[in-house]
Amino acid sequence: MKLYYSPGSCSLSPHIAIHEAGLTAKTELVKVDLQSHTLENGDNYLDINPCGYVPALQLDSGEFLFEGPAIVQYIASLAPEKNLAPAADTFERAKLQQRLNFLATELHKGLAPLFNPALSDDAKGVFIEGYSKRLTQLVESMGDSEYLVGDQFSVADIYLFVILSWHPYFDFDASPWPSLKAFQERIGSRPAVQEALKHEGLA
Repeated sequence: MKLYYSPGSCSLSPHIAIHEAGLTAKTELVKVDLQSHTLENGDNYLDINPCGYVPALQLDSGEFLFEGPAIVQYIASLAPEKNLAPAADTFERAKLQQRLNFLATELHKGLAPLFNPALSDDAKGVFIEGYSKRLTQLVESMGDSEYLVGDQFSVADIYLFVILSWHPYFDFDASPWPSLKAFQERIGSRPAVQEALKHEGLA
């Protein structure tokens, strides 16, 4: 397989999942310059994903899979013994998909505009307010659980870890949610997470 990624972006989520699944020897990592939409060999990434963003996963068959939540679930299915996702066609799997959708649409997309340097301070305030509200809802829904889906680590936890790792880029104060700091430290200490971070020059 080939994983098309950009360091520190949302593609870090499937990158970590590949390490957690023990599939690094079977996966080639292809770095993408998101500004120029080019690969290191000069090829045009838009020929692979017309949307221009990462991640993209190319299978051995030559087929492509896009969108992080879909990719991490596929990776989990390749190593079922690792229990990175509940079994298909179960209520727990539906809960995982619920979490992934929330992370993608409410948190990830809520933060994405803040990476735009042209965004006004007033606009930033609106996005931060909305994002903060969703963080509160997420923490309340987790309760005392250490993970997003029951008591089992899953690919949803990886995705949340990556989103939370973006806070320093725009000086977001996460102190009102101390449980998320503990979550970030707990997930970040996993060997597979550290391996992926080192590969991307983030550790």
